[in-house]
Amino acid sequence: MLIRSVAVLGAGTMGAQIAAHVANAGLPALLLDVTAEAAQQGLQRARTLKPDPFFTADTWTLITTGSFDADLARIAGCDWIVEAVVEQLDVKRGLLEKVDAARRAGSIVSSNTSGIPIASLAEGRSEDFRRHWLGTHFFNPPRYLHLLEIVPTPETTADVVETVKHFADYRLGKGVVVAKDSPNFIGNHVALYGVARILEKVAAGDYTIEEVDAMTGPVLGRPKSATFRTLDLAGVDILGHVFANLRERLTEAQGRDSWVLPPFVSRMIERGTIGAKAGKGFYTRVNPDGESEILTLDPVTLEYRPRQQPRLGSLDAAGAIQDVRERVRTLFRGSDKVGRFLRETLAPLLVYTVKVTPSIAHSPDDVDRVMRWGFGWELGPFELIDAVGVEDVFAAAGEPVPSGLSFRAGPVPPAAPDLQILRDAKQRSRVVTKNAGASLLDLDDGVLCVEFHSKMNAIGGDTIQMLQAGVREASRNFAALVVGNEAANFSAGANLMLVLLEAREENWDEIDLMVRAFQQATLALRYADVPVVVAPAGLTLGGGCEIALHADRVQAAAETYIGLVETGVGLIPAGGGTKELVARAAEQMPPGSTDYLPPIQRAFETIAFARVSTSGPDAQRLGYLRPVDASTMNGERLLADAKARAVQRSREGYHPPPPRTAIPVGGDAVLAPLKLGIHLAWRAGRVSDHDALIGRKLATVMAGGALPHPSTVTEQQLLDLEREAFLSLLGERKTQERIQHTLKTGKPLRN
Repeated sequence: MLIRSVAVLGAGTMGAQIAAHVANAGLPALLLDVTAEAAQQGLQRARTLKPDPFFTADTWTLITTGSFDADLARIAGCDWIVEAVVEQLDVKRGLLEKVDAARRAGSIVSSNTSGIPIASLAEGRSEDFRRHWLGTHFFNPPRYLHLLEIVPTPETTADVVETVKHFADYRLGKGVVVAKDSPNFIGNHVALYGVARILEKVAAGDYTIEEVDAMTGPVLGRPKSATFRTLDLAGVDILGHVFANLRERLTEAQGRDSWVLPPFVSRMIERGTIGAKAGKGFYTRVNPDGESEILTLDPVTLEYRPRQQPRLGSLDAAGAIQDVRERVRTLFRGSDKVGRFLRETLAPLLVYTVKVTPSIAHSPDDVDRVMRWGFGWELGPFELIDAVGVEDVFAAAGEPVPSGLSFRAGPVPPAAPDLQILRDAKQRSRVVTKNAGASLLDLDDGVLCVEFHSKMNAIGGDTIQMLQAGVREASRNFAALVVGNEAANFSAGANLMLVLLEAREENWDEIDLMVRAFQQATLALRYADVPVVVAPAGLTLGGGCEIALHADRVQAAAETYIGLVETGVGLIPAGGGTKELVARAAEQMPPGSTDYLPPIQRAFETIAFARVSTSGPDAQRLGYLRPVDASTMNGERLLADAKARAVQRSREGYHPPPPRTAIPVGGDAVLAPLKLGIHLAWRAGRVSDHDALIGRKLATVMAGGALPHPSTVTEQQLLDLEREAFLSLLGERKTQERIQHTLKTGKPLRN
């Protein structure tokens, strides 16, 4: 079965964003609502959302809108119809009755409900409808949250389940888990049981809201939004709906009495204090005297008060423990307030998960995947039990360990063999060589991989050394080279701390050697005897971007945020990035044209404004990726796709490109107008003195130097120019101040 077009019924927050992500996958989407105006308004709202649900600014044009009354017949031309209207059984059933009459036989129909029984929604529908019917529970926001819970009924055919699984995995980039048709499926059931136990403790006055968020955020291997900020984002009213649904649908034996909202949360919902969409929930932001301040709700008075900094010493100590398993185990066993909190809330959650897993999921691994993919947990519930210890968890919950209970040791395995390429290589002792910054791994099939593994995959001397070693080793003993890793971010760029320290010591010769070495490493990637495929994902900034720019091919994750951002710290790209954008601009010039300025100006602005792509497809618009480069929707399949691309390039009879010995540059015909633009921006107050200096240095490089007229230069000449500009700017006090500020705050400094 093929899915070539999708209809989404309901243009609310979820429906419009599901349609947006279908469009991200390159498919046309039909978005319908009660009226055509409502559908159009839903699409327009989606276009204003942050984070952006669309890959590029024009992706939305793949979506057409209409109304249920006038346009429902159009669903006959769609292969998959997703119902995403209000969470009311009668409303959904009424719409699905009309869908049954209008759809084409054999088309797939699903509901995005988060809690209504899937089987009950299909009662009274035709046999063909029921055989092609299932639940598809997307998590909000659909573009960014990896999880999709698929919920078939006993009547759903195996072909339908497999078709949706494959499409969601490969085209929508989802981590798919098949769940049982149980109350609120897997994710919300498990996650909110833990929330219920936390709310009890807060209502009793045992812990403050700030203390809970400090104890349930990154230190526990969970997102920064922790518990109460996450509830504000999701909506406190949604929390109430889920609790009510679970209390209604579960029996006493299944723990119905566990799902009772504390009175203070019920009062919040009555007052409309329901989270970010109302401007106030457990937190609110106010603006006294022009300075923004976040206040915290007092559960007793329901008034807001200044935030209180938690005093939990063990959290600071635990922050130094890098391994999340060891960190959680240490905190859980502590004798302080943090340890008591985890034993009172986390332990009951883990024991409850063990009990309900057979009724909600097909395996403990699926439960762990749901919590990882849908809620951003580094460790799923069963991984947490393994980390803390079975006996300790059950003892803290006051329950005996069930006889015959066994747990998987270590992390949850990938859902498919091709998703564990690097892990397999390491387990089979296929590490060719390694240092502190990177490793060379034999991926089989003649493919070598350079894997970064420094903090944030920052690029230092050890990384450069391993890139160079990778090219040599691949050229001697392999058919292709892949540069990639399984971290959230491919690379945050150069090791700025090292650069700043060397600059302050005025070790200019050492810095010059460092830059030369990086330039030679990126050039080696471009001119390697074997094809080099770079596989970026997440942040791919500065030097990370320059590595990608020099690949034979780039296989980028759809969620790749790539950019040359050096101007933000007062520098210019000097690892070949400036050179590469000049060369690409020259290649874009029409044959016979002598107008150098337009393509160079676009490239200049891309670097000068430190533009970063919002997605892999957006990186092509910015010129960081070329038409021959490709994107992978499911980031977990990125390395498999990169390896396959590398093998393909080798089998095609790869030959390295010829050296660039005559790159057209504009000289003063480019430099003069660029400098004029910089001067006018400075006069208008849009850029500072130092910004203008950086701009002039960058313009000189991109013009090919101070040439009186258009000419040609070699690749090495451009590399020399960008290196000289980099060193000159690094010697500036204001550049060093920018670097120091960024290292300290993570934000750019305008000076």
